[in-house]
Amino acid sequence: MLPLFDDERNRRKINLGGASSASSHAAILDQAKARRMEREAQRLRADSAVRLQAWWRGVHEAKKVKAEMRRVFEGDVLGLTGLRCLVLIGRDEEVLGAWSSAMTEETLLKNDESWKVLVRQASLLLLQSVAQNPRSKYALAHLRVLGILISHELDYLLDHGLYSYLGRAISNIPLEAKSSASLPPLVSLVTSPLSSPRAFPDLVVYILTIPLLPNRLPLASLTTLSSRIPYAQFTALEPSRIVASLEGVSAAHLLANLLAFTPPRYSALPPPALGGYLHLFAALLAIFPANSFEPPKARSTPSRPTALSDSDSDSDAPASTTVRVVSTFNAPPPLPSFDQRTTKRLLVLPSPSHIHSLLSTRAPRPALISFFCSLGVSWPAKWGRVLGAVVVHTGGGLIREIYRSYVRGTGLGRDDNPTKLMDPAHAQHWPSLLFLADLYTQSLLTMGDDEFFAPASNATSAPRNPLTLDELTSFSRQLLNIAFVLYWREDQAGIAEGTVPGLNGGLRWEGAREKVTRCLQAIHARDSRRSFTPPGHWLVSSQIDMHSFVEAALAEERQLTSETDLRGRQSKAQIAFMSPRLGVLHNIPFAIPFEVRVGVFRHFVANDMLSRGRLESYGGGRMHQVHNWGAGRTHVSVRRGNVAQDGFDKLGEADLKSPVEITFIDQFGQEEAGIDGGGVFKEFFTSLCREVFDTDRGLWLATKQNELYPNPHAYATEPHSLNWYRFIGRILGKAMYEGILVDVAFAGFFLAKWLEKQSFLDDLASLDPELYQGLIFLKHYTGNPEELSLNFTVAIDEFGVTKTIDLIPNGSNIAVTRENRLQYIHLVSHYRLTKQIKLQSEAFFEGLSEMIDPKWLKMFNQQEVQILLGGVNSPVDLEDLRRHTAYGGVYDDAEETIVAFWKTVNSFDQEQRRALLRFVTSCSRPPLLGFKELVPNFSIRDAGNDESRLPTASTCVNLLKLPRYKSERVLRQKLLQAIHSGAGFDLS
Repeated sequence: MLPLFDDERNRRKINLGGASSASSHAAILDQAKARRMEREAQRLRADSAVRLQAWWRGVHEAKKVKAEMRRVFEGDVLGLTGLRCLVLIGRDEEVLGAWSSAMTEETLLKNDESWKVLVRQASLLLLQSVAQNPRSKYALAHLRVLGILISHELDYLLDHGLYSYLGRAISNIPLEAKSSASLPPLVSLVTSPLSSPRAFPDLVVYILTIPLLPNRLPLASLTTLSSRIPYAQFTALEPSRIVASLEGVSAAHLLANLLAFTPPRYSALPPPALGGYLHLFAALLAIFPANSFEPPKARSTPSRPTALSDSDSDSDAPASTTVRVVSTFNAPPPLPSFDQRTTKRLLVLPSPSHIHSLLSTRAPRPALISFFCSLGVSWPAKWGRVLGAVVVHTGGGLIREIYRSYVRGTGLGRDDNPTKLMDPAHAQHWPSLLFLADLYTQSLLTMGDDEFFAPASNATSAPRNPLTLDELTSFSRQLLNIAFVLYWREDQAGIAEGTVPGLNGGLRWEGAREKVTRCLQAIHARDSRRSFTPPGHWLVSSQIDMHSFVEAALAEERQLTSETDLRGRQSKAQIAFMSPRLGVLHNIPFAIPFEVRVGVFRHFVANDMLSRGRLESYGGGRMHQVHNWGAGRTHVSVRRGNVAQDGFDKLGEADLKSPVEITFIDQFGQEEAGIDGGGVFKEFFTSLCREVFDTDRGLWLATKQNELYPNPHAYATEPHSLNWYRFIGRILGKAMYEGILVDVAFAGFFLAKWLEKQSFLDDLASLDPELYQGLIFLKHYTGNPEELSLNFTVAIDEFGVTKTIDLIPNGSNIAVTRENRLQYIHLVSHYRLTKQIKLQSEAFFEGLSEMIDPKWLKMFNQQEVQILLGGVNSPVDLEDLRRHTAYGGVYDDAEETIVAFWKTVNSFDQEQRRALLRFVTSCSRPPLLGFKELVPNFSIRDAGNDESRLPTASTCVNLLKLPRYKSERVLRQKLLQAIHSGAGFDLS
């Protein structure tokens, strides 16, 4: 070895070159850093070498020690020393196999503490071995030993993951190996500890979550497991702890396995156990986001906007009176696809047969309600079918029970304290109220008005409303207060993001609001047809200042219009989020007085006109038009005998929001003169309506009450016919835009489509009385409905040819039964009231929407829209008419003929007064808010001294041309002759 000082590596290299050295200061620092890093690397290599050598020596020594212990073990397999060596050796399959093969019950169960401690540790080694390879050559020996030990060391094994290891062992046996000899002893080990209450939660978490568990076990083992599960112990389960230890996929497998084992035993389960079982299901369902089990089918974007929400929906979800809210938040990722057998078992959950079996038990109502609420949140696609099954099975009894026992006495929606609605103290009440709202809404879909209004004292067996009218009055007020608070809150972000307390699955306040609104609208629809609530019941006037409300609503609408221009059409949920007052007007408009809403509607129209330069101002309910008769006007000539066709040809693409000037061409081809400086559009419109709404033309049909609806026949869906519907919609929208009253009545179920509302079974009575009576007979039929040989089809007759239409896929092969007859009744009604006129209605509403923003109309129900179109169907108030009548020529209020005129008209009955009104204004009904709203005002002008002439009228300007009759008798005779003959229209 060289002397230390001669080692070149340790010599310090000194540069004596001074300033002339080629190395800079930076280079010297880099070299020093490099040498430092090299020394650090050498140190690490040396440390690693030391550790590696130590490890190698340890392994080498361990092998020697294990070999020695194995030698000792082989010499004392049944003794204490051998057992101690086995535990120290650990997972050695040959050693464990030799020991378990040699053990017998007598040798295992020694009364020695040291032996017991070591046996416990050995049992864990056996469990680990079986879990890793349950089909090894020693597995049966291991399982035999564990079978002997389990009853003596149960607590120790449960504490150290017995069921976790057993679950892994069963899972590691392939599905196709269900004949494996290891499975029967494994199932025996699973069931042996179940007498201990501690075992059941582990069984649920580690065994019942195994995918396709029933398919993995041989029949004998499956029977053993199924019969030994302690179902009564569901009472003691803590669902929150179970759920906390599971992932979504494991929870789905647990649901599927429970549905394979438990339903046949529902009737034998005591109510507390069934309650625990349902609470567990509710908690498990809460893990999954909506549509996890059955994602909704993607739908293409419609080519044109439409106001229809239920026009072609065949889903099982309950038909909604509001647009279903689509969350704008990111949805959780979907679950991985399941095996077909798992999916089939999960489909049992919302099936009518499963629902019926649950409802046949004595399940505690709170648990049942919790289960149904969770099912509705996680599986909305099947929710309508579930509700229908509940209604069929309980016959309204459950509705009555839930309301009287769980909803009526709660603090939710009370008039004296509505603001405490979202207090967590109400958590226990929300599930009952929301489930009741959904359930009652579903029942109304197939409840006729005769049943709805049946007296509670009716002692016959005839069906009746499950809630009395007094109860409905209280319940609807409760719902109204809840809905109003949820729409009115300025914190709409909290409504969209916050969840309802007490509900599994995290239902958001937005979803709860939709459920409440849907039920509220359905009850209000019945009250609108036949009132049963006291005056002012639906109003919230006492809670808000109406003047401020209107001003704020107008401001919100202007802001929303600008947002819509930027982002496109807004949903109801978005409108409610951005505009609380518009949310009230669009969803629960009946909470605001009708006159206020009409005023808001007129403001919306006026604002639109102002934005187009058509108005100078709008105030005091009066529009101040801009009189620019030339620029921006549409000029159209129409022939007297071809008003509809010429209007269709020339106004189809015109901007109808601008003034339209009509010139009539007489039979000789000459232009007729107009008198209003702006054409005679109102007369044109009156003539047009007379033609296009004539049922002989084939576009419209009339009910028994002479109410119009689109013709459902196939030729009405041809492109040319749809263009006519679109044109009629535009023209009718023009009338509403200009404030022209239309003397035409539409069927309520057709008007409902304008407002995205659901038509009910009772609407069918006006459309097809025979079909309605047949469906009512089926609903109340006490025999077996299958005796009637009905299936899920509907027959339609067109031009003498009968066609059969399936209501659901393969409907011709699905019989109508006691369980599904309500679904059949709903589908038949839906087809006749909605689907048959789908295309016609869409075309009509597309044209209407070009003139009237759909969200403006959503402030009204069907009856109110009819009033907007044609005025109020109330007696003609002559005093009001006289106060708002203008005079021309020599006439004034004190002139002799005018005095005689009002005296004569005052003697008319209401039919004669309506005839006069129709003669002068073209509409027999007075304006909604009185004659001050008639534009132009009702006017009377003198028409000369010739008393042989009849009075004439210019309906385009609401003008009566009245000759100066000297005799009151002659005036009466001539006036009645004119108004009843329909003659006398004059343009001069």
